[in-house]
Amino acid sequence: MKLHEYQSKQIFSRYGIPIPKGRVASTAQEAKQIAEELGGKVVIKSQVLVGGRGKAGGIRLAKNPTEAEEVATQILSMEIKGLPVRKVLVDEAANISSEIYLGITNDRAARKPVIMASSSGGVDIEEVAQVSPEKIIKVHVDPLLGLRDYQARDVAAGIDLPREHWKSFISITHGLWKVYTECDATLAEINPLVITAENQLIALDGKMIIDDNALFRHPEFSEMRDLDAEAPSEIEARKYGLSYIKLDGDIGCMVNGAGLAMTTMDIIKLFGGNPANFLDIGGGANADKVAAAFRIILSDPNVKAVLLNVFGGITRCDEVAHGIVAAMQEVKPKVPLVVRLVGTNAEEGREILSNAQMITAETLVDAAQKAVAASKGELQ
Repeated sequence: MKLHEYQSKQIFSRYGIPIPKGRVASTAQEAKQIAEELGGKVVIKSQVLVGGRGKAGGIRLAKNPTEAEEVATQILSMEIKGLPVRKVLVDEAANISSEIYLGITNDRAARKPVIMASSSGGVDIEEVAQVSPEKIIKVHVDPLLGLRDYQARDVAAGIDLPREHWKSFISITHGLWKVYTECDATLAEINPLVITAENQLIALDGKMIIDDNALFRHPEFSEMRDLDAEAPSEIEARKYGLSYIKLDGDIGCMVNGAGLAMTTMDIIKLFGGNPANFLDIGGGANADKVAAAFRIILSDPNVKAVLLNVFGGITRCDEVAHGIVAAMQEVKPKVPLVVRLVGTNAEEGREILSNAQMITAETLVDAAQKAVAASKGELQ
């Protein structure tokens, strides 16, 4: 789950990270009022969950409240990379002396969080990594020990930060570490962290990504979710408690169990097909849940065939079969369906499906081969 800049910076502020004065606005009139309160130059920043806002004209300087209203009107009417701008952040303009990148993310290869910093802030860190990788300093943190002061000092020294700013930088780095760990983030990033002409360190921008698997620990984040940035199918899947990820293939997959789902996708690839999604209906799925999963898969226009692979343990095969038939009657699919049912009440489930004139299979190999053939129009 991605957070907007204003949401990330509000969290940063609670952990002692200095941010500019400012508030979010939904209308140009609100933006003008905030600019009046700030009493000087302001920056109007579009709040959309994509990069490249500045290049797209979504971040602009306003010299006075009247200009702030005009700029906000223009930005609020924009779409950036297909996403509508519904809010703008009105921040007090800063006198920037230099810019720094500071971020914490997961390093899966090292199995540790990693702090990354660069003296080349204000641009995409990926661009710095490609052009000047030597400018990126990386320090891994043992999650059991946490961030140590000497590690923050190593980062400060590595980016040639003047010593007069080390104390503030170490404090900000510790604050960002607490944000990262206590919010269950997979990314906590300040870009840029600026040194102002007044010799202060301020986080001008912020970005956070929260681990979806930890959201149950953070009910306060539920209202922060931006549905504009999510696929409708994923929103629908979450409503029914389904694990769904859209892929770019043409064979829809509905499976119970994450491991079995990944195996199913692998075997589809083995026989020359491409899965259109990962979808785990979980254990104990009832007919309504299965029907919802079926609707989600068939809402993808790229799907040319569907493979349903169910191992009946907690999930009864006859319940799944009833859900499939109910979904067929509701959605009226125009693509072939291949079903493999094994386990509890499998015979009853197959009988229900055979009466509905669906393609069945007893083994996963047979099911995958039939699904690939069906996606190519070789099997109806």
